[in-house]
Amino acid sequence: MSNTIWSVDEHLEDVLAAVEPLEPIELQLPDAQGCVLVEDVTVPLALPPFDNSSMDGYAVRVADVAGASEEFPAVLTVIGDVAAGSGELPSVGPGEAARIMTGAPLPPGAEAVVPVEWTDGGTGGGAATGMRAASDAPEGASGEVRVHRPAEARAHVRARGSDVQAGDLALAAGTVLGPPQIGLLAAIGRGTVKVRPRPRVVVVSTGSELVQPGEKLGEGQIYDSNSFALAAAARDAGAIAYRVGAVTDDAETLRATVEDQLIRADLLVTTGGVSVGAYDVVKEALSSVGDEDEPGGGIDFRKLAMQPGKPQGFGSIGPDHTPLLALPGNPVSSYVSFELFVRPAIRTLMGLPDVHRPRARAALRADKALTSPAARRQFLRGTYDADASAVTPVGGSGSHLIAALAQADCLIVIPEDVTSVEPGSEVEVVLLG
Repeated sequence: MSNTIWSVDEHLEDVLAAVEPLEPIELQLPDAQGCVLVEDVTVPLALPPFDNSSMDGYAVRVADVAGASEEFPAVLTVIGDVAAGSGELPSVGPGEAARIMTGAPLPPGAEAVVPVEWTDGGTGGGAATGMRAASDAPEGASGEVRVHRPAEARAHVRARGSDVQAGDLALAAGTVLGPPQIGLLAAIGRGTVKVRPRPRVVVVSTGSELVQPGEKLGEGQIYDSNSFALAAAARDAGAIAYRVGAVTDDAETLRATVEDQLIRADLLVTTGGVSVGAYDVVKEALSSVGDEDEPGGGIDFRKLAMQPGKPQGFGSIGPDHTPLLALPGNPVSSYVSFELFVRPAIRTLMGLPDVHRPRARAALRADKALTSPAARRQFLRGTYDADASAVTPVGGSGSHLIAALAQADCLIVIPEDVTSVEPGSEVEVVLLG
C-alpha cells in the first residue's frame, strides 16, 4: 500500500480508464432488455403494413353514404365480414358494405369506415351501441345495414406506413432498450438484436466472523449483509450478479475462491479485509491470482481522501486482466464505495452513455451544523425532497450505521475544503433512487 493519498476523482478516473465496454453480441429480445444497442435498426416493413380500420363498423364507398341522415339513412347490402387477420377480402362495390373490425385491413373498393354507432348494426332498429362478435352474429354479416351519417374519404382508416415507413430509422445505435423499444423491435419483426451484454459481476465478501442469514449466530459473529447489498446494487446497475458469501480470512482460501470465480466474471468486487491491519489477507491473496508471468496484473491498495471508504483496492487479475475492486468491509463504506466506483464501472462495461447517478443542489435541513473532517470528501446519508429542493441527513456519520442507509435515498456530499455546513446552506446530493 502506497502512502499517497488519492482523491475520489483520481481513483474513479483510474478505475474507468481500465474498463472497456464489453464486446457486442446478438441476443434474443427478452435478453436484450436494459442493454445498449450497437447498431442502427432500420424498418424492414411499413407499420401498419396495410390500410386498416381504427373502429368497429362498416367499410363503405363515400358516394354511397353521402347525405345520409337518421331520417333518410343510406341502405347498403352487407356482403361479408372482415376481421383482423383476415385472408381473402370481399370487394366492396356500389351500394355495398363489409362489416369490419378494428385493426382489420380495408377491403378493396372501400374508401372509408363508418363506426357501428353511426348505423343500426344491421338490426333494422335504431342506432347500434356496439358490435357483436362475428361468431355470435353471423346474421350481421349479410342482409342490410342502415347508415345514419355520411363519411369523408379515409375516415377511420389508419394509413399503411402511418406509424413508420420501410427504410426509416427505428432505433439508433446507443439506444438503451426499455419496454417500448423491445415492443418496436418485435413489431418490425426483429427477433434478435446486437447489443453490449450485461456484465457478469461476482461479489465476494470476506471475513471469518460472517454468517449467512437464516443460520444461527455464534459468539462474536455477524450476518453477512455486504454480499447481498452489493449483489443487489450490481443488478440494479444493470449487471448479472453472482454472490459468493463469507469467505474466511485465509489468503489461500480467498485466492482459490477468486481464481474459481474468474471464469464467470467481467468484474470482481471483494468486500472486507482492506483496512489497516487486516488488508494483508486480501493483499496477499490477490497479489498472485492467475498467471504470475502475466504483465499488468496485480491490485493496488490505496488510501482515499474520503469518509466513509478510505481504504480501497483496485487492479486487474488473472489471464484476462479482469478488473477487480476491493471495497472496505463496513456495510455503509462498502455501499458508498460501490455507488461511487463500481456502479460507474458496470455502466461503462455496458457502454451506457451516462455512467453516473444524477446529482442535484439542495438546501440542508438540520438542527445544527454538520461537521466534516478537513481534507476528506464526506458522504452522508440523506433523504431528498425534490419539491422543496431540500435534504435532511439520516443517521450519524458512522460507517456501520446500516439502518440509516436503508432510510436514505441520496448521499450528501461535503467537499474536502469544507469542515462545517450550516443549516439552510446549499449542498450537493447524489440521488440514489
